[in-house]
Amino acid sequence: MSSNATFLTPQAVLFDAYGTLFDVYSVASLAEQLFPGQGQALSVLWRDKQIEYTRLVTTSNDGAHYQPFSALTRAGLRYACKKFGLDLNAEREEQLMNQYRHLSAFPENKEVLRALKARGLVTGILSNGDPDMLGVAVRSAGLEGLLDHVLSVDGLRKYKTDPAAYALGPQATGLKPAQILFVSCNAWDALAATWYGYQTLWVNRYNLPFEELGTQPTRTGSSLRDVLRAFPN
Repeated sequence: MSSNATFLTPQAVLFDAYGTLFDVYSVASLAEQLFPGQGQALSVLWRDKQIEYTRLVTTSNDGAHYQPFSALTRAGLRYACKKFGLDLNAEREEQLMNQYRHLSAFPENKEVLRALKARGLVTGILSNGDPDMLGVAVRSAGLEGLLDHVLSVDGLRKYKTDPAAYALGPQATGLKPAQILFVSCNAWDALAATWYGYQTLWVNRYNLPFEELGTQPTRTGSSLRDVLRAFPN
């Protein structure tokens, strides 16, 4: 793990959900069954369009075109299938959307969250997901009882990386941003959270370069277990 800045012991840990706790590319397995030879490519483009749409509806016309994350997820799926010329009928669409609601959780999730709770730390999710999506994902992964907060941007009608989205953390915990460790596998998310003022851990699961915009996350690791290195034994 690399460290790029003075790192004080945080009092709370907030996790991004999609890509960090839940594997957004786990939908590739079902997509491959439905569209042989296209599953992995479909999962990647689906995710890219989903995130692109969150930015589009946040920055256009002061959010007048906002749609919930589930709707943008469905729109991203439809776009990706059209791009690849795939026959996405109603049944296949619902199969894939249901799979997205029950994404595979990364295997270290429970271990890390239990360890944080044992240290008496506040834990939570801060996500673009709408409340229903997050509720299903948390229950499906068996994470109830391990999270003090499940924070959705839906009430704001603005997605990350809008500063108002990151402000949900301090508002919910009563802590300053610098007292909170924000954890994300998405480099753009870790960067924006760093700019907002959080301590950050970028979980670089896929051995990618960080964003080239002059700012580094507070720390970089390769799995959620690296969160625990931020705290004394």
